[in-house]
Amino acid sequence: MANAWRRNQPAKALTGKNLLLFISTSVLFLLFIYLSIQTPKHPNLLEKNVDRRPIPIKPFDCHTAPQAYPVIGNTVEGLKFPFIYSLPDFGNLPDKPHKNIARFLKGKPFRRPDISATIQDLLEKMRLEKRGGTVVDVGANVGMASLAAAVMGFKVVAFEPVFDNLQRMCDGIYFNRVGNLVRVYEAVASDHSGNITFHKLVGRLDNSAVSAAGAKMAFKSNEEVEVEVRSVLLDDVIGDSEAVAVVKIDVQGWEHHVLRGARRLLSREEGEAPYLIYEEDERLLRASNSSADEIREFLNGLGYSHCIQHGTDAHCTKNMH
Repeated sequence: MANAWRRNQPAKALTGKNLLLFISTSVLFLLFIYLSIQTPKHPNLLEKNVDRRPIPIKPFDCHTAPQAYPVIGNTVEGLKFPFIYSLPDFGNLPDKPHKNIARFLKGKPFRRPDISATIQDLLEKMRLEKRGGTVVDVGANVGMASLAAAVMGFKVVAFEPVFDNLQRMCDGIYFNRVGNLVRVYEAVASDHSGNITFHKLVGRLDNSAVSAAGAKMAFKSNEEVEVEVRSVLLDDVIGDSEAVAVVKIDVQGWEHHVLRGARRLLSREEGEAPYLIYEEDERLLRASNSSADEIREFLNGLGYSHCIQHGTDAHCTKNMH
């Protein structure tokens, strides 16, 4: 009966032997988790040549930026690869109605910006020639060049210091579903990093500039305010291994400073060096203590010996094409 009684009793869960086994198993399990976290993963062979220099500035986060209302979008007319442009908050515009507002009220698309057509024509030609790469948009404004490139499937790295313009870009990025292609930085591209005083025209989305004289040149009646913005070098943001197809610069006379901050990028060999488009307005350049001749001399020293004038823009390459 004694043996029968013992067989019917519940077994003790935590005997000394069971407790020792439980502790040993737990230690081994925790050690396995720790080693799994600490052990570096095998690098992707496709990323062997990726430039891993730390970028000195984080991209602008469209998701956390406050949005202006109402947001009104419409298609830009006359482009082979159309995109939607956003023009919100009519109250922030100058007293005279914006041409595109009048067109919108008449049910017409927005007027096609020349830079949008220029960028798309150039990129289409490059694609036919099996050439590609990122489009770098310096002085992106509301994104007329950036969005024109992105809707064609090209990656874009854009620089724009004016917060109101960044909001318009974010709207365009959302409308056109190109968030995976466009990376925007809230900064001035220059030849030194740090902070810089920027002169913003009140009531306008364009013509703000590093130079106070450059900002006021076209719109003398508009109030101008000084703001501190971030300054970065293109060479510190664009990795050496990143293929770049086009660099477009429109910064109201600050072009020479941008170019000097991109010396390494522009020093790439023919065939890898980007196609360069920059505004070459002598009056604006002088307002920033520069000149067209000085820029041409600088570019020629880097191998950009072929430049063609298109209005106030210069198109430069390292070959005859």
